[in-house]
Amino acid sequence: MLLKLYKPLALGIALTSVTISGMAQTGAPVETNKANTDYKPAFKGQTRIGSVKSKTAYKDEVINTNLKGPWGICVLPDGRLLISGKPGTMQILTTTGKIVKTITGFPKVHFQGQGGLLDVNIDPNFKKNRMVYWTYAQPGENGAALAVAKGRLSADETSLEDVRVIFEAVPRHKGGGQYGSRLVFDKKGNIFVSSGDRSEKNIRQKAQDLSATTGKIIHITKQGKPVADNPFVGKANAKPEIYALGFRNPDGLAIHPATGDLWEAEFGPRGGDELNLIKPGGNYGWPVVTYGIEYSGEKVYEGIQQKKGTIQPVYYWDPSISPGCMIFYTGNIAEWKNNILIGGLGGVHIARLVIRNNKVLGEERLLESRQERWRCMAIGKDGNLYAGTDSGKLYKISKR
Repeated sequence: MLLKLYKPLALGIALTSVTISGMAQTGAPVETNKANTDYKPAFKGQTRIGSVKSKTAYKDEVINTNLKGPWGICVLPDGRLLISGKPGTMQILTTTGKIVKTITGFPKVHFQGQGGLLDVNIDPNFKKNRMVYWTYAQPGENGAALAVAKGRLSADETSLEDVRVIFEAVPRHKGGGQYGSRLVFDKKGNIFVSSGDRSEKNIRQKAQDLSATTGKIIHITKQGKPVADNPFVGKANAKPEIYALGFRNPDGLAIHPATGDLWEAEFGPRGGDELNLIKPGGNYGWPVVTYGIEYSGEKVYEGIQQKKGTIQPVYYWDPSISPGCMIFYTGNIAEWKNNILIGGLGGVHIARLVIRNNKVLGEERLLESRQERWRCMAIGKDGNLYAGTDSGKLYKISKR
């Protein structure tokens, strides 16, 4: 069933121009390159906001150079770091960068293109139940699917026990692109999962189809069941796991530590990367609505940037920075508190966004000189930022 562009619930974001007071702009926008299009933003401050510059001195250190395709990172209760490797294993590292454990025994992954062993997170009650959750590209006869699995970390921390797959996205697809695949827990212990559109033109329209779970934000229990108050529960031909729809490649997903709001970072086409505030039942437009164009330079469908019944991004980038991950900063640098950090892949920097009242007030590019593709980030128990890159490095970013 193709969705008839449902009216979103409690949008919270105006679709026309917005007056933003208290703009803390201290310089010209950080983006100086020409945009791919002449598309106009829907409201002031939606793109190319003024720049800000950190006043606090910080330093970055490479503490490991031998990670194998790091994709997800989370912090264990004792402060060590659990990092997933795209080829199909996980490793536990100290905050000095030493690998102390390698975890094996995962289900086979579809290690092709953007597929593999992807995000990782631990149960909020990990101290008691030792449960680990992860997403991966699951192979199958009819193609690969984004899947969510869980297992209990063994006493010696080298394997997972009682492994169970709790969710599989549909339809399957034989391509290797755009799984999305971030996994976060809400305050009730349920799971939000971002599911990509799988890239190719013969499937990406499913992002607007409620009978498919590609191109969606999924909301499930730890047993893989739909959360009872999900917005499409009980609707004919709609998957009850769906929380929001209309996404291309949602590689970033995070919950605001103060408000509890869910935010998403969207890897757009050529331009059109997005930052979205996620509302239950909200339709975020892809592929009907986008600020990007095809890689060929052609319009995406009719080249529409605004459409009734869809939610505008809080912010977008053109040219792309290629968001690979995102977090809300809760570490030792006070001026960064509750700022959004987005790891850029093609953009080879970490974008720091100052947020107030759900608006972006300023942008800074961090660590651009390192020219890394930033794939995963977490704030350690020590208040430092730890970030993994596609080059296999683990960085520690700390207050000087």
